[in-house]
Amino acid sequence: MMDILLVPIALVIILVMMHSWFGIRILQKGIIFTDLAIAQFAALGSAISLGYFHAEYFYALTLVFALFSAFIIAIASQRNIKLEAFIGLLYVLGASGIMMVLSHSAEGMEHFKSLLASDILFTPADDVIKSAVIYAFIALILWKVYPKLTGFLKELMFFSLLALTVTSSVALAGVLVVFVLLIAPALVSTSLKLNKSLLSSFVFGWFFSISAIIISYYFDLPTGYTIVFLGALLSSIIVLFSSKKAGQ
Repeated sequence: MMDILLVPIALVIILVMMHSWFGIRILQKGIIFTDLAIAQFAALGSAISLGYFHAEYFYALTLVFALFSAFIIAIASQRNIKLEAFIGLLYVLGASGIMMVLSHSAEGMEHFKSLLASDILFTPADDVIKSAVIYAFIALILWKVYPKLTGFLKELMFFSLLALTVTSSVALAGVLVVFVLLIAPALVSTSLKLNKSLLSSFVFGWFFSISAIIISYYFDLPTGYTIVFLGALLSSIIVLFSSKKAGQ
């Protein structure tokens, strides 16, 4: 059993660590659907690769579309507009684009399901190693370069690095898994006002992700959707019952 579960568990440990940092910053900025919109555009690039180029240029197209959406959001963040509504429009633009691209494909719906949440139980170890190298590079930039920037350049750096992270994550895990790993751990940590919010985000993210992998293995469930379901369920319950009534 452990031979099968070792690689997906290693993958979610890495994904949770990378996405929790971005998730906390996204909640601080108050633009919750940013990651979902970028992930949807990344998935649109993937869909174009699958629908028109027989899976060639997969990573390149995914990255280009993710970076394009990040650039648009960075510009929008500097304008006096309803940013969350604008990002919502980008999300539906990407989602509808995916359906249009894959509508003429014989395996269109299977591709669409995979783009939403992949079965990470059978992720190749080489893919995990490659992503770990990419995430380490991103973490180094966040540590050394990002704090020194200001204004538009800082916003552009943030969203570009988020896009680069999401590009790898969508290819490995899918749009919905990326969203729940970004938001659920950070939301629980900040809602409970725990000390060392990043570390507590890691712990909660690891708990529900690894639990979901084990559950999906024993009950023959789709791993990606199990992670999404369990993460969304647990975080919703925790946040709901730990919060105070409005006005208090």
